[in-house]
Amino acid sequence: MGQSCHCFITGPAVVPGYFSVDVKNVVLILNGREKAKVFYAIQWLLYVQNLVQTQKLQHVAVVLLGNEQCNNEWINQFLKRNGGFVELLFIIYDSPWINDMDVFQWPLGVATYRNFPVVEASWSMLHNERPYLCNFLGTIYKNSSREALLNILKQDGIDKLCWVSVREQWQPQETNESLKNYQEALLQSDLTLCPAGVNTECYRIYEACSWGSVPVVEDVMTAGGCGNTSAHPRAPLQLLKSMGAPFIFVKNWEELPAVLEKEKTIILQEKIQRRKMLLHWYQHFKTELKMRFTNILESSFLMNNKG
Repeated sequence: MGQSCHCFITGPAVVPGYFSVDVKNVVLILNGREKAKVFYAIQWLLYVQNLVQTQKLQHVAVVLLGNEQCNNEWINQFLKRNGGFVELLFIIYDSPWINDMDVFQWPLGVATYRNFPVVEASWSMLHNERPYLCNFLGTIYKNSSREALLNILKQDGIDKLCWVSVREQWQPQETNESLKNYQEALLQSDLTLCPAGVNTECYRIYEACSWGSVPVVEDVMTAGGCGNTSAHPRAPLQLLKSMGAPFIFVKNWEELPAVLEKEKTIILQEKIQRRKMLLHWYQHFKTELKMRFTNILESSFLMNNKG
């Protein structure tokens, strides 16, 4: 990519102290979602800090799967602007830290840890009539907007038009059957309902795009330190909005019946065009971010080497 060569190393054998240090520049991909993960991430950063201090490494960047409530203060001490050694931080989820100078937003993407595949678009995916207006397969949390969504789906028989399957307990892993059902629901639905969880951004948004099902996104800020709409008018989902995501955004699930009524009036030819546009946008989104990522690394790491 660009002027640089990228080597991606992953797997259980990659632990602090056991990766090749015959390179000068490293991008660490760290998980900071919960305490146990943060502890392990810090071990990596302390190990790499030692390599920088002994001049075995020149430049370090971090891609961080952030905490869903944006409680990421633990990494602050390692940032170069605070006297640390991490020159660039690509952070997942909205954050008031994002300045597009040394802190950048990175998308959540699909749940590869649950074996969500790379989906290749087919003729039938684009052109076939889909039997369901919408789908929602997921966990219902007490006193959440998901409960409100489920109640609205039950009104006036809306749930008969949509593929709805819910559970009360979140499951970290999918079975082969549940993954197959989920992907089938995405493929057979024109719209995918994406209620907010702990964070507004969720894997479902990107997974729906993969199958050409338009995400209907609950456009609300969630609790925590991810920012506020007064300071950041595009929040939440600033990155997706700034790149023109062709989604349907709702502030309240009471808007859903009107969305579905409008959906009933759209003819297949229009839906085919919309699917093509969504898949084209999603491919462009991924390509553009790959280029941005490469350009940012090269301008920071390679230009600094010349200096």
